[in-house]
Amino acid sequence: MTTQPRLIVADLDGTLLHGAPTFEGRYITDRSVEAVNRMHDAGYRFAVATARPVSTGYAYAEKLPVDAYIYLNGALIDFDPARSDYGMLTSGVMPADGHLEKIGFPSSRACEVCRMFLDAMPDLKVGIVMDDVRYTNFDVSVYWKTQTWRLTDFTDVPEGVADKLIVFPELGEQWERLERLVPPDFDVAISEGVMWMLMNPLANKRHALKTLCDRMGVPLAETVSFGDDLIDIDMMIASGLGVAVANANPKVLAIADEVCPANDEDGVAQWIEAHLL
Repeated sequence: MTTQPRLIVADLDGTLLHGAPTFEGRYITDRSVEAVNRMHDAGYRFAVATARPVSTGYAYAEKLPVDAYIYLNGALIDFDPARSDYGMLTSGVMPADGHLEKIGFPSSRACEVCRMFLDAMPDLKVGIVMDDVRYTNFDVSVYWKTQTWRLTDFTDVPEGVADKLIVFPELGEQWERLERLVPPDFDVAISEGVMWMLMNPLANKRHALKTLCDRMGVPLAETVSFGDDLIDIDMMIASGLGVAVANANPKVLAIADEVCPANDEDGVAQWIEAHLL
């Protein structure tokens, strides 16, 4: 970087969090919490950018001094987490003061697309995420043990603004057919090589970072972002400095400006300690 950073943004899974055999077992260490707190006390702003929904991401807004929180890969942005409780974040109602922003699409359109997918592939696992409820045609406890979900045929989903579609195609024919079926009004992000997320084209970490910088008055050139997965690439490229953890996807490592130690070695904390403290 040619200037001192002012805003540090970190992904959670595979980046700031240690890994675990189950999604629910992933955790943040005391060292990482302390490093972020010391960095924040030194005057740097800090934000989290995660694909997690509020139900599994909110705990880190309570553990860390976050100045902003990007949930659902950018479909929900909280510009002032100190003013947001869990109920507000999952209500689907945006407060009049504008400190929350939701970027989604009508649930009716989401249902239409899900039914279209199932007409072509009746065995496809697909669902809609809206206001921290998963409306799916499969048991989500196969993937997440603590998520709220409702079994549906996509004719009874409530009206509202959906955050994203989630799809778990089988490698091979389903994967290839799904690529051809995705409508042009959705962008696709693939998380951990398994879950497809179909989202509003503006619901992504890069757009969320730019929106955050505009609100904070921080130039993109004065940001540092940390990531490990394909959905982090555009955010990292847009930042003044994109730092990959050593365990990152090879494509992420290829575009990174720097590489820090792996997530299980508290790589983000090590970078903060070495460069900002």
